[in-house]
Amino acid sequence: MDSAKIIEVLANHLEMDPSEITEETTFAELGVDSLEAVEIMMEMEDELGVGEINPQEAGKSVKELVDYINSKQG
Repeated sequence: MDSAKIIEVLANHLEMDPSEITEETTFAELGVDSLEAVEIMMEMEDELGVGEINPQEAGKSVKELVDYINSKQG
């Protein structure tokens, strides 16, 4: 899974321009709280066709999330 698709889902959910989000962007910088993180992860599971994403294990940045999803897809 590449970061572009994940950034696209994040940007759509947060109603942001995807160009404002990079791999180094953290969820804290995006203003994502724990409840919203759960909502975003559920949306990603549906949009990306990946298994369950545990928000506590998904990391704190876009890159960490990409790495987490890729490790689950093995």
